[in-house]
Amino acid sequence: MKLVAGNSNRPLAEAISAYLEVPLARCMVKRFADMEIFVEIGENVRGEDVFVIQSTSFPTNDHLMELLIITDALRRSSARRITAVVPYFGYARQDRKPGPRTPISAKLVANLMTNAGADRVLTLDLHAGQIQGFFDIPTDNLFAAPVMVRDIKERLDISNTAVVSPDVGGVVRARALAKRIDAPLAIVDKRRERPGESEVMNIIGDVSGRSCILIDDIIDSGGTLCNAAEALLAKGASEVYAYCTHAVLSGGAVSRIASSKLKELVVTDSIMPTEAVKVAPNIRTISIAPLIGEAIRRTASESSVSSLFD
Repeated sequence: MKLVAGNSNRPLAEAISAYLEVPLARCMVKRFADMEIFVEIGENVRGEDVFVIQSTSFPTNDHLMELLIITDALRRSSARRITAVVPYFGYARQDRKPGPRTPISAKLVANLMTNAGADRVLTLDLHAGQIQGFFDIPTDNLFAAPVMVRDIKERLDISNTAVVSPDVGGVVRARALAKRIDAPLAIVDKRRERPGESEVMNIIGDVSGRSCILIDDIIDSGGTLCNAAEALLAKGASEVYAYCTHAVLSGGAVSRIASSKLKELVVTDSIMPTEAVKVAPNIRTISIAPLIGEAIRRTASESSVSSLFD
């Protein structure tokens, strides 16, 4: 087994490497003066089972091209099998046509990864589960829920909590978490007036006197969670926490979260935390390196990955 890392999230790749006790293979990724990407694999990979660890986070296009070029270099170096380990799958929110003459970019990216030479894909908390069907190669969609459940049980009194979905579309995810910690479920019913803004309309479920845990897969602008926290507190919740897998946190999201009524936002390191995230008083990062490392180990040994979540 060989591990190859791109530049999108080097700390996570190093943590996975430490978990597996397998050193990262030498891989030089550099840019020419016109910003073209050049890749050179620094050791023999012929006949090897290679895992390329690369989130396609900001700058998305640069990191996606790095992944594709590394994959092509490995294929041309006669690697036996190439697995693209993509903790955060960029373009996942473009999984359907929201209007006429618009693309389905998630399908395009799936085609690019397949045509570049990837034999299988390992990803985490896809924004839409049906994206697995966009690939014509085996695709494992891991879940961060076990890591979050462990953290919740260690830090919170789950006897008086409620799990809250920030919108109707996230009910399945919230219900799964609520079942794991045996907590009631509530739903925030909101109406989005325009892209990037959200307006909370109503809370479905009883949250009075409870600690509320908002659960989502991606936090981008942070507006939805901040508005949901205010609505929950107005309905009598004692405190509000939020757990999100992918901390996109674009624009002024970090300052918005820091000044919000959220007691704490917990995110994973699927996207490398910025300095602003690291110093924010109410944002905490938990590592998914052991989860991904174990999935890589089981993939390499041809054993069950799904049993990780039983």
